Amino acid sequence: MTRTGRIASALVLGALVAGLAGCAGDGSGGPLIGPPPTAAAGTAPPATAQGSAPPTEEPAGPGPTDDLPRCTTGQLTGSFTDGEGAAGSVYRTLVLTNTGDRTCELTGFPGVSYVTGDQGRQVGPAAAMAGERGGPVRLDAGGAAGAQVRFVDVGNYDAGACVPTPVRGVRVYPPGDTAALFVPLETTGCAGTPPGDQLTVATLTAR
Repeated sequence: MTRTGRIASALVLGALVAGLAGCAGDGSGGPLIGPPPTAAAGTAPPATAQGSAPPTEEPAGPGPTDDLPRCTTGQLTGSFTDGEGAAGSVYRTLVLTNTGDRTCELTGFPGVSYVTGDQGRQVGPAAAMAGERGGPVRLDAGGAAGAQVRFVDVGNYDAGACVPTPVRGVRVYPPGDTAALFVPLETTGCAGTPPGDQLTVATLTAR
């Protein structure tokens, strides 16, 4: 082989070696350009499988009123706290006490209306609900729940529209019950249709 031939062969061999080195990539079929990738500091952990959630704290146990029966009229007694006056009204708390021997729950607003006479005839509109409905209230034996009741001074209404009438007390329907309690409270209500609510009642809360 001549000197020129040997030089040409060496050049061809060198080109082949360089080509093989350039094709040795990352397995993706392309040339490896630059240093291999490294994990960055603070890299997030691998995502969980679709539809799954990362581990969380253990779920809370059953709530205090889970699976409790509703308190019925037959196991409740009613009473009122002393009144507090404010702007032509008196606020009292209606207290419903569990006199039975089993734990139960009450949720929401009691029904409240004035009554008079031996037969408990209703006097005027029943109480309007005030505020949002609360959650369940657990009543152990001897426990109680309370709802604030606003009694408007009906003397501030026009007598022709109000038709002021003496009342003996209030009829109370515990939430979800169709039987009522009677709670004595002598005052005056409107037998007619007053221009405003003569009674309002809030949701029951624990006492």
